[in-house]
Amino acid sequence: MSQFKKAENIRMMDMNPFQLIGNDWMLITAKDGDKMNAMTASWGGLGVLWNKNVAFVVIRNSRYTKELIDASESFSISFFDHKKYAEDLSFFGTVSGRTEDKLINSRLKLTNKDEVPYFEEAKLVLKCKKMFIQELVPGGFLDDSLMDQFYPDFDLHCLYVVEITEALVQE
Repeated sequence: MSQFKKAENIRMMDMNPFQLIGNDWMLITAKDGDKMNAMTASWGGLGVLWNKNVAFVVIRNSRYTKELIDASESFSISFFDHKKYAEDLSFFGTVSGRTEDKLINSRLKLTNKDEVPYFEEAKLVLKCKKMFIQELVPGGFLDDSLMDQFYPDFDLHCLYVVEITEALVQE
């Protein structure tokens, strides 16, 4: 079983969000009662907003994980060694939790802290509490090519801004 320790000051951590999110990807994991699911994501960010350490993620309305996030107060964002877990991350991004129990059929081991699920193999876990949600709308895009390129079927994302309530790192 993997051992995590709480990062005492996330602002002092040596991490590159462009590498973590854009290249290594992340798993967003949520729980609603006895239902749990995780999805791969490679769009988002980390920063400071409203005097809080925050993450922001965007999730399409069509994703099953979004239903679980909407029904819960908190969820996790887990980061992995991409080279070691690329196959697992791809699996979570290509299979729907509506049709298959990804958590049972994955090689990754699910655990939780304070009812927030995350994976033992992660190198970094951010426990997140929802603070803000806003659906993206076509009229909000100043560059029309983004709608054409990323939303030809109008399956737009919702933006979530979440407070990072705890950061856990592998010991």
